[in-house]
Amino acid sequence: MTDDTALRQRMIDTCLRMNSSGLNQGTSGNLSVRSGAGFLITPSSLPYEDMTPEDIVEMGFDGTYAGRRPSSEWRFHRDILKNRPDVDVVLHCHSVYATTLACHHRPIPAFHYMVGIAGGTTIRCADYATFGTQALSDAALRALEGRTACLLGQHGQIALGRTMEKALWLATEVETLSRIYVQALPLGEPPVLDDAEMARVIAQMERMSYGLGPEAEGSNDVARPRGSA
Repeated sequence: MTDDTALRQRMIDTCLRMNSSGLNQGTSGNLSVRSGAGFLITPSSLPYEDMTPEDIVEMGFDGTYAGRRPSSEWRFHRDILKNRPDVDVVLHCHSVYATTLACHHRPIPAFHYMVGIAGGTTIRCADYATFGTQALSDAALRALEGRTACLLGQHGQIALGRTMEKALWLATEVETLSRIYVQALPLGEPPVLDDAEMARVIAQMERMSYGLGPEAEGSNDVARPRGSA
């Protein structure tokens, strides 16, 4: 066991939270975290409640691994981490409402401004490909271009982040948006925010992620610390 035992345990804890929240069921989800020159990934077909730090699999970007057999979805974990230096965590789950939309190959349009949390005007749905294949990884990379989340056709969803907490939060937000969208559709296709408004929304979100307010500094004289100029 290397000195990354704490990181491995945090991965297990994140997966347990994913399941206990209802975001995922059984052993269907998986999680990877960038580590050293490669990454760590959850093993194949092992319930999270039975998992120990020693069971987490160490992989290289060349596809080699040490220990247990890695998740069957290791290819898209590897390819995303290899091609996306802006993220360190890949979380995959079969959340019910996101998967409902994915079964119809239906992307999530900008019916609600929070769609912008994934980095664009839509949350795309990747083309279907058999699980565990390079074709699925290729489809996921296309759907994630310029995005931090996507649906997988007739499969589930992927959420990315710098940390496990951010990736789990994003997956939860995608599931919430999916649920609202599914519930809105019986009333008719909801109106969609235009690209100009979504650009403003995304810019606001980016500012807030850097600890600033939703408006650019100096744009109003209301929300500022007392005693500031």
